[in-house]
Parts: sequence; structure tokens; C-alpha cells
Amino acid sequence: MTPMPDFEVRFTPHPAGLRARVTGEGTLANTVGYWEAIVARLRAQPVRGLLVVDEMHGPPLGAAQWESLVATMKGRGLERVRIAHAKPLGLQAVEHCEIFAREVGLQARVFADEATADLWLRYGES
Repeated sequence: MTPMPDFEVRFTPHPAGLRARVTGEGTLANTVGYWEAIVARLRAQPVRGLLVVDEMHGPPLGAAQWESLVATMKGRGLERVRIAHAKPLGLQAVEHCEIFAREVGLQARVFADEATADLWLRYGES
């Protein structure tokens, strides 16, 4: 039997497109799971901008795990979306995700708070 994921994704409209608030345990499996949910939503509802408010808790993912996540998401449609990833509970090591994401052509930035992420998503430059 497959265990139930220990995370939740809530989608709401955002002036730039879509806001996804994620909560739960910050494991690699849950992080991949919530990005899978985001990709599925973007297929059903394409947008130009995505604000991810990541309120996952627990030990941070390492650089190799972030690299694995980005590799898993490569070519799945995120390349067409400007992504602002806010980590209001602490950046932990999520800057690795931004570095790897940019290396594969994603337009993504990581922020410590939602307000700054929102401003960049709507008005900022890469």
C-alpha cells in the first residue's frame, strides 16, 4: 500500500496567473508531489505567472535533491511560466533549486517572503 502524501496544495487566482500555497512535511517525495500537482494544474489552466508559497516544514532538502527535482520537472511545461517561489518559513537550501532551474531554462526566482515574490512576479526582471 502506498502511503498518503503528507502535503496539501491550494490554488487561488493571482494577478499574474496562479498562486499555489503548499503545506506539509518537506520531504523530497512531497516536494515532487506538489510540483506534480502544479504541473497538472498548469496543463488544465495555462498561465504566464506562478506564485508558489512554500510553507513546508522539516529538514531542508539538499542540493542533490533539488537538482533531482528540477531534472524531474524539466520539459513538463514549466518553461513557459514565470515562477516566484516564496519560502516564508525560511529559505533553507532552496536557492539550489533556483540555480538548477535557471540552468535548464526556467524563469524562476526564490524569495524569503511572499510580498517580494509577488512584486518580482508582476513587475520584476529576470
